[in-house]
Amino acid sequence: MLRHLYPWHRPLVSCSWSRLCLLKRYLFTMKLQSPEFQSLFTEGLKSLTELFIKENHELRIAGGAVRDLLNGVKPQDVDFATTATPTQMKEMFQAADKQQRRKAWNNYCQGFDGTLYDYFNGYADLKSKKVKFVGHAKQRIQEDYLRILRYFRFYGRIVDKPGDHDPETLEAIAENAKGLGGISGERIWVELKKILTGDHVNHLIHLIYDLDVAPYIGLPANASLEEFNKVSKNVDSFSPKPMTVLASLFKVQDDVTQLDLRLKISKEEKNLGLFIVKNRKDLVKATDSSEPLKPYQDFIIDSREPDMTGRVCELLKYQGEHRLLKEMEQWSIPPFPVSGHDIRKVGISSGKEIGALLQQLREQWKRSGYQMEKEELLSYIKKP
Repeated sequence: MLRHLYPWHRPLVSCSWSRLCLLKRYLFTMKLQSPEFQSLFTEGLKSLTELFIKENHELRIAGGAVRDLLNGVKPQDVDFATTATPTQMKEMFQAADKQQRRKAWNNYCQGFDGTLYDYFNGYADLKSKKVKFVGHAKQRIQEDYLRILRYFRFYGRIVDKPGDHDPETLEAIAENAKGLGGISGERIWVELKKILTGDHVNHLIHLIYDLDVAPYIGLPANASLEEFNKVSKNVDSFSPKPMTVLASLFKVQDDVTQLDLRLKISKEEKNLGLFIVKNRKDLVKATDSSEPLKPYQDFIIDSREPDMTGRVCELLKYQGEHRLLKEMEQWSIPPFPVSGHDIRKVGISSGKEIGALLQQLREQWKRSGYQMEKEELLSYIKKP
């Protein structure tokens, strides 16, 4: 996905083209022609490159997309760098009925012929599994405080074993964490979700609390870190939704509400958080050892909500019930065989009485393991 365009000849606010020429003395290049790289060339991207070539400007893939390509992964979205100034791009895109946006400098970029341009030794850092800011961490963070969360996100994607951080980086994050208070909740939530679905989640969330980042991104001050430690192990390798992991930090449902006020999460995400916090203990208590999945199935049957199976599966991940999760994923909700019309046909017309009978028959059906059929259920009705 094309998201941003920005000039690489301005890595800092006052950087000139002559400085780039100086950087080129230390430039590392290599050629990349992987299938992941070739797959980026959609018709839209070809049209974009043709537009820049026509106007005699260079265009290169930059930043995170290059890191993905070097790791053999197809990027989910792609950033670009160009020699065109913002004014020139505006004129170009207005003429082509396009729009442009601008983003901060990255430490390496890649031409469309596959050549990697590495100005700050980023390739070596990537190969050694290190995450660093370009230049001074404090300065980079103060240019955009969201880079604090991006640091955690990249750490979870690149580093093999957690624990090794540059002390200057951690100090800069701790000193500038309050700057995240001025960042919109939507932007924070985008980054936080990626952290929660990456590697080393336990390490990174603890670090977020240790560096006092948590209160500025909507996380509760009195988080249940012991519960989080348990749940982060439970969900490992089971692809939980971000809210499933995050819910373990919440002690009460109001914590979910407060998170929503800060981050503007979706209705689906909020409902999942409220559901897990409310039911994570109750459904465990209700579990029958002889039929451990039954209480979860009954819960879904009783809720009659179309997305309840998905929520229950997330709850099972949260609880570490991996065997039950597998069974639940293979289970289909059986249709209740009796309707109000069926009861009217046996001579009962009162709406209130029909409602009560339907509930009684539903309970009978559930006790049978959802096996009783319509005629057998209707035989329990005493005809008037």
